[in-house]
Amino acid sequence: MLSPLLGSENSERVLIFILKRDAGYAREITRFFNATLYAIQQQLDKLEKGGILVSRKIGRTRLYEFNPRYPFLKELKALLEKAYSFYPEELRDKLEMNRRRPRRKGKPL
Repeated sequence: MLSPLLGSENSERVLIFILKRDAGYAREITRFFNATLYAIQQQLDKLEKGGILVSRKIGRTRLYEFNPRYPFLKELKALLEKAYSFYPEELRDKLEMNRRRPRRKGKPL
């Protein structure tokens, strides 16, 4: 939806993912959208160089999140939220389910 404005579909995917999950790393985004790792890494690097995202290393993993000092962050998030509202409901539900810890053994779904 925003790919003509942002330059690529993967750029939109990265921004939407980080908007909904607050942070993410390249392989996680790649698996979620079934995209290529190289393409997602390129977009993350481009967005970080542009000052939209910042990253930090946790162990061997580079975690990306929005740069709180980006001057148009509020407007960008509003635009992404508007675009997100037009996503299919199943994708929205999947994006909002943010499970980071393993489930306890024997716990029902």
